[in-house]
Amino acid sequence: MPQTVTPFLMFQGAAADALALYTRVFPDARVAHLDPYGPEDGAAAGLIRGATLHLAGGLTVRVSDSPVPHAFTFTPSSSLFVDCTDGAEFEALYAGLSEGGGVLMPPADYGFSARFAWVNDPYGVSWQLNVPHPPEPGA
Repeated sequence: MPQTVTPFLMFQGAAADALALYTRVFPDARVAHLDPYGPEDGAAAGLIRGATLHLAGGLTVRVSDSPVPHAFTFTPSSSLFVDCTDGAEFEALYAGLSEGGGVLMPPADYGFSARFAWVNDPYGVSWQLNVPHPPEPGA
């Protein structure tokens, strides 16, 4: 049985910028560990060997830069789903994560939630932003 299962985001030179974005748009986000590549590693200056990011709700995400170029990147088929507490939080996250990125589904009431949007941030990570319907009375 595994001890933990943790999402892992591998960037190609944008990990530091992505971490800065995530800690800016998520009020309680914090980088708990940051291990940059050193000159002895042969990696470009500023690349991150590994980082631990704590997001809302206690989610831990591991982050790194790949010093080796590769032909793949993120895809929307894997995304981070965020349940927002209200419309103001939704709008702030939507604005921060979609700026410089792309909108896959614009903000709207699609019936399955009060408000929903699906965006790719500027680094290619896909986010589903959701304001759930309020609970039914008596539920």
